[in-house]
Amino acid sequence: REGTLVSRHRMRSAAAVQSLKGALAPARNALPRAASVSGARYAGRWTAEKVPMGPADPILGLNDAYNKDTFEKKMNLGVGAYRDDNGKPYLLPSVKEAEKRIMESGWNGVHQKEYAGITGIKEFCDASTKFAYGADSPVIAENRLISAQVLSGTGGGRIAFEFYARFLGKGVPVYMPDPTWANHLPMAKDAGLALQTYRYYDKTTYGLDFSGMCEDIKAAKDGSIFMLHACAHNPTGVDPTLEQWKEISALLKKKNHIVFLDMAYQGFASGDADKDAAALRLLVKDGHDVCLAQSFAKNFGLYGERVGCISMVGSTTEEAQRLLSQLKILIRPMYSNPPIHGARIVATVLDDPVLNKQWYAECKGMADRIIDMRNALKAGLAKEGSVRNWEHVTAQIGMFCFSGMTPEQVEKLKTEYHIYMTKNGRISMAGITSKNVDYLAHAMHQVTK
Repeated sequence: REGTLVSRHRMRSAAAVQSLKGALAPARNALPRAASVSGARYAGRWTAEKVPMGPADPILGLNDAYNKDTFEKKMNLGVGAYRDDNGKPYLLPSVKEAEKRIMESGWNGVHQKEYAGITGIKEFCDASTKFAYGADSPVIAENRLISAQVLSGTGGGRIAFEFYARFLGKGVPVYMPDPTWANHLPMAKDAGLALQTYRYYDKTTYGLDFSGMCEDIKAAKDGSIFMLHACAHNPTGVDPTLEQWKEISALLKKKNHIVFLDMAYQGFASGDADKDAAALRLLVKDGHDVCLAQSFAKNFGLYGERVGCISMVGSTTEEAQRLLSQLKILIRPMYSNPPIHGARIVATVLDDPVLNKQWYAECKGMADRIIDMRNALKAGLAKEGSVRNWEHVTAQIGMFCFSGMTPEQVEKLKTEYHIYMTKNGRISMAGITSKNVDYLAHAMHQVTK
């Protein structure tokens, strides 16, 4: 009897397997056919027609080429990160001290790695907004300013563009300076906004096309979004004067335009954090309900920590709280909450009077080195015998110099002199040192004479 039961069980099992095979057959037939074991694998789901190969990032490609170059005098002038006069990354002593304190004593006296919450670390947000708007800013005193910790300047910009797309509508135009940082364009486009430009850089003077900028602000539809660089414009290094900012503010106000500011270089541009925030503070004083994205990558040297802050000015406390509620709703499904380590460092430095003073001196030291390299490069070009006008090298400000060199001249610098920079002629001044500035001046003269 046991043998009969086993036999029947096997028969039922075999029938069930055959039935299952029959049910799965259509699904198998719908999948790409596998080749023989010894042959090539079957074509995947994500074919090249469905998912084409994306273009390589131009900066990363430049770095790869530089790293493979074995020439002794090679120069990398493409990377947007500060280097000391030996060409090495620089860890600010104030940042190092703040990190040491946190590691030894914990955060607020407690060693923990708990979630920071959707809007991040409160002490960081409070310190960031005081740093940018001024500790005595009326919008802070009146509780009309809200803020959230974000993933550096890129994260702040993307959140801002998502906010505009959600509450102004997909396809709404956002006006950006021509040119602007390359990443601004996909940040806005991927959020669903339509890209527009306003005149900014004058190729004939290597300076600001102020009249063109003003004309485009006037011509834009009332209530348009205008993205502005608060200081040290990337990639040109060209900033409006304070008097020009006053005219720009008045025009923006007259047209009821929405102002979004990207501020990645406060303190790093001129060496004076208050001076670098002058445009922002003027716009707020003039009554603009600005949105600001701050980054602490350049001025604190915290590139990989991804430390940033987004803030918005409301007309009332109630409006500001509504804005904050919607920022939280945008952030929660995107990355839930931000990383904590870098934000704790910034808060520690900004809130401690001794470390704060030390940081100001260190940041000014970085800015001063960049200014020194601008002066040295200009002098070196003159010494080489260049008759071109290189005044813009010292007139521009911040990490980058928009040299005015053509793509062909940039290519020649790379192939003949092993000097790497982006095709638009943007020079990262941080890559220049007292040891290589003369070599750069010589090479630039040779390709531009």
